[in-house]
Amino acid sequence: MADYRPDNVQRILLISSTALGDTVLSTAAMGAVRQRFPAARIAALIYRDYVPLFDQADFLDEVIPYYGGWQRFFSTIAALRRTQPDVALVLHGNEPQATPLAYFSGARFIFKLPNTSRFAFLLSNVRPRLGWVDFPQHGMHVRLAVAELAGVNNIDVRMRLPVPTLAQEHVAHWLVQQGVAATDTVIGFQAGASSRGRMWPVAHFVALARQLLAMHPAYRFVITGAPHERLRCEEIAKGIGVGAIVAADALPIETLPALVQRCAVLVTGDTGTLHVAVAVGTPTVSLFAVSSPAVSGPAYDLERHIVIHHPAPAGVRSKTDNDRWMAQIPSGEVAAAVAQQLTMRSQKVAYD
Repeated sequence: MADYRPDNVQRILLISSTALGDTVLSTAAMGAVRQRFPAARIAALIYRDYVPLFDQADFLDEVIPYYGGWQRFFSTIAALRRTQPDVALVLHGNEPQATPLAYFSGARFIFKLPNTSRFAFLLSNVRPRLGWVDFPQHGMHVRLAVAELAGVNNIDVRMRLPVPTLAQEHVAHWLVQQGVAATDTVIGFQAGASSRGRMWPVAHFVALARQLLAMHPAYRFVITGAPHERLRCEEIAKGIGVGAIVAADALPIETLPALVQRCAVLVTGDTGTLHVAVAVGTPTVSLFAVSSPAVSGPAYDLERHIVIHHPAPAGVRSKTDNDRWMAQIPSGEVAAAVAQQLTMRSQKVAYD
């Protein structure tokens, strides 16, 4: 690593090839890399489903789809080699694929944290060996630490996610079709997550909506989730009744930032849509039990986000499919937090 010279870098490869939230968290480092290397050509390897989110990202010149595991491994390597990177930054990627992909891209220098995998010998930062336990801070800052290894010293601690005008218009048109007026207060419910242990139960979402409707009968609820979570979203909407609509599998992924931005507040577990909300400036009420909000909660603007954390007992895995711990978060506590967010929003609007 002694001969690494940031001023000589002309082409950069960024790898963030895992889940939605992981990818959104990586955008802070991506933006910082662009600021440090304004003239460089920057390519990013991103999981195929999320590529459309970055079509208009001004901090990237090229986005290459990653298909997961060993799928299209050699064609992906060919695409990476065409970028001819001087340096590769693995911001977040599963092994055993991520580091070999960076190596086979042809990059002379490769930076990654943690650097404890069996392919760590391919990295430019072989020492010191640092695992996840050595990074108690938020996941976004671990990615920024990778950027620092590559000579990025103008750290921007904000995530960057395009919200194209066309996407905003698409969302507005879709909401009108669902009977939602431009002046309606829309509350977002993120129904799904990577494991059931991070999902608030369906009955709790329904109870929350009913408590909020008792305060203001005109509230509208948009239930978001991945396409495969549509049935869960429909179950919530059915329990709420009039005023609830399902966005899961109804809108393309590139409209998600615009849809979340349209919400007055988003109620969500520990999942990617939470980070989308933080990135686009939507206030949130986030619910945690089996994971830590210090590591994967809102990363900044903490005054805009309310975290409700009822920790599961020690030893409960964050990927558990048992939702009993999330079920211990009462709908009344969440309703009070949502009401607080809506009050703060109305006060801000009145002040503006």
